[in-house]
Amino acid sequence: MPDLRLVIFDVDGTLVDSQAEILGAMTHAFGAVGLVTPSRAEVLSIVGLSLPETFAVLCPDLDAATRDELTRQYRASFHDHAVEDLKRRSPLFPGALEALHRLQAQDHTLLAVATGKSKRGLDRLVDQHALQGLFISGQTSDFHPSKPHPSMVLTCLADAEVAPHRAVMVGDTRYDMDMARAAGVATIGVDWGYHAPDTLGADRLINTFAALDAAIDDLIGDPA
Repeated sequence: MPDLRLVIFDVDGTLVDSQAEILGAMTHAFGAVGLVTPSRAEVLSIVGLSLPETFAVLCPDLDAATRDELTRQYRASFHDHAVEDLKRRSPLFPGALEALHRLQAQDHTLLAVATGKSKRGLDRLVDQHALQGLFISGQTSDFHPSKPHPSMVLTCLADAEVAPHRAVMVGDTRYDMDMARAAGVATIGVDWGYHAPDTLGADRLINTFAALDAAIDDLIGDPA
């Protein structure tokens, strides 16, 4: 009987195109404290980090109290939108849902998530897109150091009882790749996300979810 294998997904920029939601929340947060919102490029460059680390990188000269208020206002901005509005603002990328169901149907493949979102944010996303029951482990920024620390990936491995050499991380940022590599896990980069593909340093790079299965098989072995 083949060993189990684990596919760990990032969320923002990998499974969902959440840039409208992220940019809207940033505009709200910076406006609430009377500051100019950073550019779109600056904001998207830090997608994947936990919120405290995000504002530390974006605003290194601000005092801790102001950065804490930015974090609070960012989170509060999501309360103003209905679930259907959030679904519209953070749609799944084409082929994502089909790929998740295709992989989950394989007897020896498990799925997990490692995201800079909060648990509340991940739970909401799962509800928005009817992803319940797909992931054996869902690790968020509430309980771990920010990416690229390997803590989230290591916890996914422990939850799934899968060895690092039988796991792969799928993500769109260098933070995802560095996090996985620090945990001894192979990496697949997607070229539709928020970091330039040539900066990822992934073991494999794909440009469509249709190419995901073959990349996984190549890196950690066929599940059959």
